[in-house]
Amino acid sequence: MMNEQLQQFLTGRIWLCAHTPFPREVIDDHILSGHIHLKPGIETIQSHSIFQSNKYICNRCHNTNPSLFYSFPCSRCNKTCTYCRHCIRMGRVSSCSELMTWIKDPANGTTKDVFNWNGQLTPLQQKASEELLRSVQNNQSHLLHAVCGAGKTELLFPSIYTSLQAGKRVCVAAPRTDVILELFPRFQKVFPKTIIHALYGGAPDQEGFATLVLATTHQLYRFEHAFDVVFVDEADAFPYYADETLQQAVIKAAKPEAAIHYVTATPTDSLQTTNQSILSKRYHGYPLPGPRFDSLFGYTRQLKKGKVPKKLQQWIDDNIQNNIPFLVFLPTIEMLEQFPGDLPRVHAEHPERKERVMQLREKKVPGLLTTTILERGITIENVHVAVVGAEQAIFTASALIQISGRVGRSSSYPNGDIVFFHHGISHAMDEAKEEIERWNELSSV
Repeated sequence: MMNEQLQQFLTGRIWLCAHTPFPREVIDDHILSGHIHLKPGIETIQSHSIFQSNKYICNRCHNTNPSLFYSFPCSRCNKTCTYCRHCIRMGRVSSCSELMTWIKDPANGTTKDVFNWNGQLTPLQQKASEELLRSVQNNQSHLLHAVCGAGKTELLFPSIYTSLQAGKRVCVAAPRTDVILELFPRFQKVFPKTIIHALYGGAPDQEGFATLVLATTHQLYRFEHAFDVVFVDEADAFPYYADETLQQAVIKAAKPEAAIHYVTATPTDSLQTTNQSILSKRYHGYPLPGPRFDSLFGYTRQLKKGKVPKKLQQWIDDNIQNNIPFLVFLPTIEMLEQFPGDLPRVHAEHPERKERVMQLREKKVPGLLTTTILERGITIENVHVAVVGAEQAIFTASALIQISGRVGRSSSYPNGDIVFFHHGISHAMDEAKEEIERWNELSSV
């Protein structure tokens, strides 16, 4: 007898047998019945040249980079095994590993979807939303190029609802966990009858067959031909734009021939598509707060000595005194950890990142010290922002634009302070400021 829970779990997934939450005998029964297909974790690509050694491919993440494979004496198969270091955090895939996929009678959604959103789109939003919907219905790739705070997420709702009504499975992917954490409760409110899963590193187990999946792009290594409609939010963000296997993971997760749709405020050239919508105005109609530049010479030396530069300390104290939540962006984890005082801090590997962002949102802490991990995907009402070391290479023009976009997102607080503290003005700083000014000029036309 077919196990319905196993069917729901595996439909559209490519999963490491050793990490399955189901008993091995249940898996074996479904292999014998033809419901589950097995494939090796690592396959050898035979070289036809006497000057080249054989190459490998990981069947989960599709990595083929020779430097990211390692061979070792395996105690499991008593042979020399090769494993993929690229996706090792998701469980080791090696030559003697087995990956399983569900190939019969795929699971289907069982609930009738409800669209519970009473918001009102602006005329510009409505136009962009309708353009996106046409591309989704025609299965044509689309780029939604919208200024930070334009209300991009709301523009997706009609396309997602129409797709769900048509019996399609939808994925909204993003490179950053913080974006998924921000989107999940919003989507739960808008689609209250839809089974929605949020997938990211450390996510809790979730039951049922999700017809709407919110996932970090890394999690899509575990999917294959799963989704009829795929949106990639913040598609220019690191590491997605710099990692070809992540881009391939998105394509692999989509069903063959399914179009991929992209959403971002700062698209790279590679994201340009035939179908595009440009939204130059924030949903509340106010302009983007422009950054101001303020010199902070010798800040690295002072912080290493355990001293906060006077201008920066004054900026922090003013916000605390005025009860204004704030973010201070720092260029390195080392500088973050060495920063004097007891302000809470977060970075990509911080175990309580989600909780600390929530504490700031609820005004339980005055502000946060952070790396670029919070440059996008979070909304804090009335937040003010400082970038320390804005001239450093980590702060690209797109990163500085996204960081600036955290300010003034609420119609109740459409303004706010965004300051680039620097030890010399960089081209990226100038470019970010000019781009924000250009958006504001476009929105005023």
